[in-house]
Amino acid sequence: MHTAILTFDGFNELDSLIALGILNRIKQPGWRVSIASPTPTVRSMNGVVLHAQATLQEACAADAVIVGSGIATREVVADAALMAQLRLDPARQLLGAQCSGTLVLARLGLLQGVPACTDLTTKPWVQEAGVAVLDQPFFARGNVATAGGCLASQYLAAWVIARLQGEEAARAAMHYVAPVGEKEDTVERTMRNIGPYLAATAEAAA
Repeated sequence: MHTAILTFDGFNELDSLIALGILNRIKQPGWRVSIASPTPTVRSMNGVVLHAQATLQEACAADAVIVGSGIATREVVADAALMAQLRLDPARQLLGAQCSGTLVLARLGLLQGVPACTDLTTKPWVQEAGVAVLDQPFFARGNVATAGGCLASQYLAAWVIARLQGEEAARAAMHYVAPVGEKEDTVERTMRNIGPYLAATAEAAA
């Protein structure tokens, strides 16, 4: 199972790297998590340079894709050649978006009729793209999920793990990374946020 975290120049470290760290708590053969970028290296909004671990083409073939956010997302969605490379399909992939990453999914036409979460800065741009924005940290419908607020990246990561490895695996991953003395509270808060959407997906598949 390959999960690709789309990460562009100007990326927000919290969005891409929190998800990367939590997803890598799964230690199963064939489980792979990668930073996928259009260039060999990308520089964050705070000057941190990352080396890409996967190409956009590999991301398009991944089992799950999380679109990270950053300060240059409007430039990303304005780049027709770049957007044309993002052949994402919720019929065969789990798709998640973090903060301004939601704008990418919106511009790709993947949020038609689906409300979404995003950060307060990106909210008007997502609304301009014709998507209703929710005042909550996480929402999912079927194979598409969005999160709003940097620290909501934990919910996207937990949702991907729960969908691909089961809820107990998601609980275990969150328990590991949660602050000491707050582990049970953190796990339960996470499951309160993602649980209803897991249940809805299970009911729809029944």
